[in-house]
This record gives sequence, C-alpha cells and structure tokens, in this order.
Amino acid sequence: MSTGADTLSNTQAAPSRRALDMQGSLLMLVFCLALGLQQVAIKWIAADIAPIAQIAIRSLLAAVLVIAVAWARGVRLADARAVFWPGVAVGIGFSAEFCFVALGLEYTTASHMSVFLYTAPVFAALGLHFLVPDEQLSLRHWIGIGIAFGGIVLAMAPTGGAADGPDVGSLIIGDILGTMAGMGWAATTVVIRTTALSEQRPTLTLSFQLVIAGVSLFALAAALGHVGDIQVTAPVLVSMSFQTLGIAFGVLLLWFALLRRYLASRLGVFSFLSPVFGVLFGALLLDETLTWNFVVGGIAIIAGVIIVSAPARRGHN
Repeated sequence: MSTGADTLSNTQAAPSRRALDMQGSLLMLVFCLALGLQQVAIKWIAADIAPIAQIAIRSLLAAVLVIAVAWARGVRLADARAVFWPGVAVGIGFSAEFCFVALGLEYTTASHMSVFLYTAPVFAALGLHFLVPDEQLSLRHWIGIGIAFGGIVLAMAPTGGAADGPDVGSLIIGDILGTMAGMGWAATTVVIRTTALSEQRPTLTLSFQLVIAGVSLFALAAALGHVGDIQVTAPVLVSMSFQTLGIAFGVLLLWFALLRRYLASRLGVFSFLSPVFGVLFGALLLDETLTWNFVVGGIAIIAGVIIVSAPARRGHN
C-alpha cells in the first residue's frame, strides 16, 4: 500500500529515533495484521460491492479525515500548490496501484494479491537505481532482485487450479495485475523520492493520493456500472468501516507516528509480516487453497524483497 510514509522512510533517521521496543513491536504487529486483512476484507464483500467501488468510496471518505488532520497540523493550500504536479503524479500512481488491486481480486485470491503487491520495493529499487545517483544497486541488491523475480515466475507457474477456486488462467491474470499493482506502488515511491514531496509532510502527500484515487476510481466504477450494483449488507458495513477507518486512515496515521519515534529501517523489515498475514488470513478466513509453487515462490519473493530493503552495514554496500 503506497502512502506518504514513503517520504519519511527515505529520509535520515533523527537522533531521537530508536530501535523497536516492546510497545513499538506490538504496534507494528497491529499494523501488519491490519494490512494483512486488507485484501481479505475487499474479497469478502466483492459479491455485494465491486472491489473498485470499495476502494473508491473508502478513499473519498478517508480523504476527508486525512485533509482535516493535515489542516489541523498546519498544512495549507499554499503547500499543496507548491507540489501540485508531483502530487498529481503520486495520485495517479496510487490510483493505478489500487485499480490493479481491485481488478486483480476479481481473478485471483486474496493470498496471491497480498504477496504480489509486496513486490513494490523491488521495482522501486530498480527505478531509483537509474534515477538517483545515491541509490545505486550493489551485488546484494541484484541477488535479492533475482531471487524475488525467480519467486514471481515460480508462484505464477501453472500447476492446476483448485476445484473450488479460480482456474489457472484466472490466477495468472490476477497475479499479473497484482504485480502491476506493485509497480504502481513503486512508481509513487520513486516520485516521492525524486521530487519536492520528499520534503513535505506525509499527510499532504496522502491527501493527494486519496483524493485523486477516490475521484478517478469512483468515475471508473460508475462507468463500469458497479455503483448501481452496490448491496448494503452487514458485512459491507463492517468491511467498509474497517477499510476506511482502519486502513486508509487509522493504520496510515499509526505508520506516521511510528516513523517519528522509531528507526525506519527496523520498521521496514518488520512490515514484511503483512503479506505473510495476508496469506494466512486468506487461507483461514476465505478457505483459499495454497499450492506448493505459490508457497515456495511467495517465500522467495518476500526473501528477495527483504534482501533488497534491508539497510546496509556501515562500510559495506
């Protein structure tokens, strides 16, 4: 999930920031659990409200809350005008990311989407390698990228769909869309890292992302006829409340608070529990079948991403 937190995660840690303590670890566990439930929450009510309509509505509702928080913290229209075009760019990237997530969940499982979405750091590292002189990839990074891409190929390999799940062709389409969602997330990271947004408050960046995604995806959902098909049920109310207040608003603000208190590198590695929880929740709550190649490939993807994302030791690349 791309957020304005990418801004902070690419800045140097302030001296007051520290390693994770028990409180920070517990809060990160809550963060990872919530993100792990995200795809499951979307898939759970897909029959009553299309995924793309879900993301559009939650983005618009969360945008109101985030803009209110940004205003309370001193962000003004002049700040938004100063970074208007980079803000539009990250908004488009954010919209693309969740458009692919929404479309992909119509073909693949929540478990698959949880893993393929988290290929984003690999694509971000590749983009930054070519655009930012200080972000050149070392041998360790290339090894991690190779492992991750090998995992993608293995996880997508056709082995026969489950009798009660999507067929192989559907899974492959959804997995490709999940990987494209990861590319969209990576694109927003690259834009933030290479523009004036890197010096702005995360709530301002997130406001651009939520507003543009909410408006554009709602228009797309309406054009596809999904808005008129919404069925308001108890599961819909529960899932949309969780997605809006828990994910698009609460979890992101929690991430910002953690970044101000703890070392970003420690938080970043911890966050890779999210796709693991996503796979577990998909299997436990939605009865999704896990094939051997997806499990092994998923482990390789996460391992490769951790190798790429882990901070380098002093004196080494």
